[in-house]
Amino acid sequence: MELNGLRVSRETQGRLQHFALLFQKWAKTINLVAPSTLDALWHRHIADSSQIFQICPRPVTWVDLGSGGGFPGVITAIFLAELQGGWVHLVESNHKKAAFLRTALRETNARGSVHAIRIEDASAEIGDCDAISARALADLDGLIAYSAPWMLGKENCRGFFHKGRDYLREIAGARGRWEFDLIEHESAVEQESVILEISNLRRLV
Repeated sequence: MELNGLRVSRETQGRLQHFALLFQKWAKTINLVAPSTLDALWHRHIADSSQIFQICPRPVTWVDLGSGGGFPGVITAIFLAELQGGWVHLVESNHKKAAFLRTALRETNARGSVHAIRIEDASAEIGDCDAISARALADLDGLIAYSAPWMLGKENCRGFFHKGRDYLREIAGARGRWEFDLIEHESAVEQESVILEISNLRRLV
């Protein structure tokens, strides 16, 4: 099996397939993603989320903000299971979604844990991390503000954020309040979309 040109092992494929079945079951009663995107689960959500691990395929410690239906946090945690290292801290304040995330991690033997708290309170519970991810959560300025407790003054901590075609406007808006290094990774799944890699974060105002 391949996702975006990445060869996926039989074990990881099995975990992803089990996650997809769980997701479809829970999505019947909980609004995990926009209903209009359910039919494109593999392409729109699983393959898209897997790009995070493709960019950073190392056994590092992640914080995934607003994990919702598990994208990209659970997908990253599933890939980490094959490396037998690294960890994903999934932050999701909605308790029904948090219950789904715990079930998904447990049944796929993924490397992660769930924190059913507000993002603003998460840094007090979760220590240092190497990477932060978020998808369909907030504009870039907001994402950087959420990530700042982990990233400010930490040269080795990076943010990886999925963004759509309006990403240039979001970058310009964020630069009014923050200074940062930026790498734009073109999406292999969604045309005109990117994953923005943020590092060396500094506050301007």
